[in-house]
Amino acid sequence: MTQPEFRVTPIGSINTPWRTIAECPRNGRQLEPAPVCRVRVFEDYLPGLRGLEGMSHLILLYWLDQAKSPRLVFTPPFDTQPRGIFATRGPWRPNPIGLSVVKFDGFDGPDQLLVRFLDCVDGTPLLDIKPYLRTTDAEPSADMGWLAPHATRNANT
Repeated sequence: MTQPEFRVTPIGSINTPWRTIAECPRNGRQLEPAPVCRVRVFEDYLPGLRGLEGMSHLILLYWLDQAKSPRLVFTPPFDTQPRGIFATRGPWRPNPIGLSVVKFDGFDGPDQLLVRFLDCVDGTPLLDIKPYLRTTDAEPSADMGWLAPHATRNANT
């Protein structure tokens, strides 16, 4: 069966303090204080920013352009058991799409958003921006499976 062809077009680029994958924090929320990063939106997409004023958080989708070849199973650095890529947040995905919920600190000019809590390399292509909606995007009772604090790291799951 032939897979349908589709195209993803970057709408901007992300500027962070990290030049290499090794420098990136595993999770942008681990840094205190979290550095301010800049998200530059290309001119053709600037009208799409209308209405972001007053939002406190955004969801950014981006292309992990420096990710290595996909790895469907690997052992996370903080675990002893091999895990499937879809049970992790690892970057070695078949489609290397990154997602971050970021704190939106406002605009710096018409084409730059100031955000915190990113964990990607400087120059990462931006794919999309969505408002974070606490009424829709948060599931306080969600189970984290093997990642839950109570889960035994060495359990065969």
